[in-house]
Parts: sequence; structure tokens; C-alpha cells
Amino acid sequence: MAAPTNGLQAPSKARVCFTLRVRPDRLDEYRERHAAVWPDMLAALAETGWSNYSLFLGDDGLLVGYLETDDFDAARAAMAEREVNARWQAEMAPFFEGTGGANADDSFNVLPEVFNLETQLAQAEGAGR
Repeated sequence: MAAPTNGLQAPSKARVCFTLRVRPDRLDEYRERHAAVWPDMLAALAETGWSNYSLFLGDDGLLVGYLETDDFDAARAAMAEREVNARWQAEMAPFFEGTGGANADDSFNVLPEVFNLETQLAQAEGAGR
């Protein structure tokens, strides 16, 4: 997924939002693991184009992720080549429901963006509104 453009300004980074489901009995441990992610995992994410990356976790296990990247498919592919990602995915796999044993990175339910304030403000300004 390449970065989008609204036709009025230079292409921006793609904003990506996804969901997963964390097992209810693993919520506390999931939070603990993400309070101190391995430094080499953090570096790999930054090096492969994952920026402004955040995870949000509800008490019901709904995990919502958000990131910005130039090319989401390329960023995911680059992470798949990293040894640290293979180790991280193997350790995290038991935390998730509904992945069928696949890596979480391969199980994202990506949500399409339906509204962005800045994009619509730029369009309105361009139309002279």
C-alpha cells in the first residue's frame, strides 16, 4: 500500500490502522511485554519504515494498531526478513485469538480510512470554501 495523495498536496505517509484480538487471560502479560519491547525489535521497526507506531488495548482484548509508513507492504516485508521479528512473533503468537497460528503481522485486519480531518480541510481550502 503506497502512500496516498489527495491531489492537492504532495503524497503523505500512509496511515494504517489494524485490529487483532488478544486472549483475555493474557492481557496483563501482553501489556507487560509491550512496556519494554526488546531494543533490537524497536530498532528493526524504525529501520524498516514503521513510524508513529502505537498499539491500543481494550479490556475486552481488542487490540488496535496505528502506524505511518511510506509503503505498508514493503515495511511488513522488510520486517519479515529480520531475525528479531521471527523471534518476537514466535513469542507473541500464543497471545492472539483468531490467527490460526499465523504470525500476528500476517493476521492484521486492516481498516480502511474513511475520514481524515487534514485531508478534508485541504480539499475545502482548495475548493475555496
